[in-house]
Amino acid sequence: MTDTTATSTTPAADPAGTSDRDWWRQAAVYQVYPRSFADIDGDGLGDIAGVTSRVPYLSALGVDAIWLSPFYPSELADGGYDVADYRDVDPKLGTLADFDALVAAAHGAGLKIIVDIVPNHTSDQHVWFQEALAAEPGSPARSRYIFRDGLGDDGDVPPSTWESNFGGSAWTRLTRPDGTPEQWYLHLFAPEQPDLDWSHPEVREDFHTTLRFWSDRGVDGFRVDVAHGLAKDLAEPLRDANPREFGLPIDGSDPLYDRDEVHTIFEGWRRVFDEYDPPRTAVAEAWVARERVSLYARPTELGQAFNFELTRAEFDGPAFRTIVESNLELAAQSGASSTWVLSNHDVVRHPTRYGLPATTDGDAFLLSGGTEPALDEATGLRRARAASLFMLALPGSAYVYQGEELGLFEVADIPADQLQDPVWIRTEHARKGRDGCRVPIPWDTSSPAFGFGEHVAHLPQPAWFADSAVSVEDGDPASTLTLYREALSLRHRLQRGEELAWTDSESADVVHFARHDGWHVVTNFGTAPVALPAGDVLLASGPLESDASGAPVLPGETTVWLSTD
Repeated sequence: MTDTTATSTTPAADPAGTSDRDWWRQAAVYQVYPRSFADIDGDGLGDIAGVTSRVPYLSALGVDAIWLSPFYPSELADGGYDVADYRDVDPKLGTLADFDALVAAAHGAGLKIIVDIVPNHTSDQHVWFQEALAAEPGSPARSRYIFRDGLGDDGDVPPSTWESNFGGSAWTRLTRPDGTPEQWYLHLFAPEQPDLDWSHPEVREDFHTTLRFWSDRGVDGFRVDVAHGLAKDLAEPLRDANPREFGLPIDGSDPLYDRDEVHTIFEGWRRVFDEYDPPRTAVAEAWVARERVSLYARPTELGQAFNFELTRAEFDGPAFRTIVESNLELAAQSGASSTWVLSNHDVVRHPTRYGLPATTDGDAFLLSGGTEPALDEATGLRRARAASLFMLALPGSAYVYQGEELGLFEVADIPADQLQDPVWIRTEHARKGRDGCRVPIPWDTSSPAFGFGEHVAHLPQPAWFADSAVSVEDGDPASTLTLYREALSLRHRLQRGEELAWTDSESADVVHFARHDGWHVVTNFGTAPVALPAGDVLLASGPLESDASGAPVLPGETTVWLSTD
């Protein structure tokens, strides 16, 4: 071993991060995709009462908070992210009374509740957009959205070259009942998701009302969807946008994303959050250049922002260490704590990512039905367990996506006629979309829906789910569920503060850090075993081994937590 270096991200004003107002700093948050979690009423779609029924499971798992993906009234053009009413529950999922019961059950179990808020766009069924459709161009009803006349002699050319994130043009043209074409409206996602104009005062105030509505019902925090997209440069002529992906400008100059004006919006949100005691929390989904992430996490704004870099990283020691170092530095700049996530509702599950060759095109793999290239499940799960144990030991908040505690793989062979993600249609079948990580999770081995509900689930569950059901993994000391329970329990006992000290290793494949009080975390990202540092083993992601002399070694693709006290 060589010199030990320390990295500290603890804000001077809150060295411990243990007060009730700062519960989010070191929280383990479990993401629930409600429509695919548990179905109580037997219609094949998960519901709020289903989530409530599983609160004891989540409490026993050891998480601190439940994050609910959208549960609002929706036509499901985009999995619930097309919201028709921001202050109600989708009748297919329950009622406001059901929601209140969930909050009471969660709080009774010591769990916080975070809800998704979707401010960039509404559903085309929202009352505002229906009013806009019935109104004339230039009317007040249309001013809440982004309508423009088309280009060309007949106005049949979209107002700009802007593209939808789901493929195709970001503009759709309206047609009057008599067939006469008229204005175009902007939708950075599906046509059923028209973008709001956040320069409109009524839009800003209405969302303040929504934040208060849910906060008054006991919601503890908000996950802000597409936080980087609200402010847009709509000055004529409309400028071309930069190519998406992740090479975004770092100066806020793009006309559509990560504009500096967005921060005045979130300063207003912070004033609403601070009306409550303790203040409500928020975390930004902001796919922006690394240098800009901390702007959203400032205490005068949302307070925290997602770090998605581990969802795009290969299983590689130097890459993981670089990501951790840079994001701890960013958290220190904003006074926030960092966030860590390996899987969510938008990305291929990490056991599948890690079980494919490094150069694999994820879309191509899904389009093949999961056959090309072949998935190495043993390697994928071994690496996923190691990465999860690494992630859960980092300072900051950890996000766990439903089913990852079971070691679930992506469901890659959903038949084309059962796909629901608009990406499939909008890209003309060039991309299969995100349904594979949204399949309802298995609770037991019963038919027809593995304990999800009494009837077939809304997305088809594969037969191999039976091997990963909660009832199968429960009590198995070698299961991934047991690993998560033990890790989260230890994390509660060990996790405090926001300090991390690196210990360099002779091998770049080995990443070793210490937290405090002798808690050490060592991950062997390589395939060859290495000497196990001295200390008492607290937890390991896989079986440990000994060399020919009987000395303990850390196998490849394995993480261990040690105590040196």
